[in-house]
Order: sequence, then structure tokens, then C-alpha cells
Amino acid sequence: MIASLVLGILPFGLALAAVSDLLTMKIPNAIPLMLVLLFFPVAGLAGLGLSAIGWSCLAAMAVFCVCFALFALNAMGGGDAKLLTAVALWYGFTISLFEYLVTVAFVGGALTLVILLIRSQAHLLQSLGLRLPASLVTARKIPYGIAIAIGGFLTFGSTPIATLMRAVL
Repeated sequence: MIASLVLGILPFGLALAAVSDLLTMKIPNAIPLMLVLLFFPVAGLAGLGLSAIGWSCLAAMAVFCVCFALFALNAMGGGDAKLLTAVALWYGFTISLFEYLVTVAFVGGALTLVILLIRSQAHLLQSLGLRLPASLVTARKIPYGIAIAIGGFLTFGSTPIATLMRAVL
């Protein structure tokens, strides 16, 4: 029971971030902060060693550096950068982090195409009575938290924590 709850922490945080980004074009700081703070007790419960936890911190710092550069170039939002950094902590410096980032990139590309299509046909969709969030119709940016979340949903099972926790179940 506890293992199942623990395995739900990251997906729940990602779902909150995606919904918030869709509705407000913002990811509250509390979500990545919660994910960072909960990682450490979860890592301990899962039996992740100190070395693996250290590598996870290094992975998060590496992702933060890249995201900060993209943020400075105005190519990424601050909430997206913080969320990706927090999620990288859960994946560690493993192949699962690479799989996650590649998945986010592909999902983000598909999401961008879908949103551009929606924006090009927004008047038609709204004339049919569909109520669309401003992030899909008028915003100038893409709510990338959705892609970050979907990437996490698709790849979380391959993280070291999920692998160790499944052994407990």
C-alpha cells in the first residue's frame, strides 16, 4: 500500500503541473519544490544508495544548467525549467533520464503541432460551442508542462525508484 502511494507522488505532481500550465500558463513553484523535497524520503524508502542519490543530484544540476541557458535565451519558461530539474532528480543519471528527455522532446513537438492546429482553427472550434483555455487559443507560448508530464507518465516505470519499489510490491 505504501509503495503504491509512493509511486504515485511523481505522476501526481506532473499531473498538477500539466493542468496548471494548461489553464494558467504557469507551473506553481510549490510543485517542483514538493517533488524535490519528497524525492529524498522516497529514495530512502526505495533503498536507493547514497551514491545513486548523489548521481541523481548531479543529473538535476546538469538539467538545470541546460534549462537555465534555454530560459536565459527565452526558449523555455521558468516553470518548465524548474519542473524538468525536479523530475531529473527522480530519474538520476541513468538511461531512464535520457529516455525521459527524448520522450518529452517528441511529445513536445507533437503537442506544439496540435496546439498550432487548434490555434489556426480556434474560431471554428469556438463557433461549435467548444470552450478552449487561453493557453490553446491566444497564448504566444506553448504550455510545455503538458509534454513534461506526458513524458513522465510514459517513462516513469523505468526510473531507478520505480524499479526498486516494484520489487517491494
